[in-house]
Amino acid sequence: MEWLTSIIYTLIGVAIGGGLGFYFTKKKFEKELKENPPINEKMIRAMFLQMGRKPSEAQIRQIMKSINQSR
Repeated sequence: MEWLTSIIYTLIGVAIGGGLGFYFTKKKFEKELKENPPINEKMIRAMFLQMGRKPSEAQIRQIMKSINQSR
């Protein structure tokens, strides 16, 4: 019966460790995304200029708003 107790403790430890690892990894990832967003207004302007268009400020705000809503 000692082996059964050992297996149960091991499974509990793995579950707790996995849960804590997932939680802290998620928090770190969200913090990194907030500090370093994948796209910003300067990048949107550059994309428009590469396409040969001059974006208005309203267009840039609209694109940023749609990107932030999709997160």
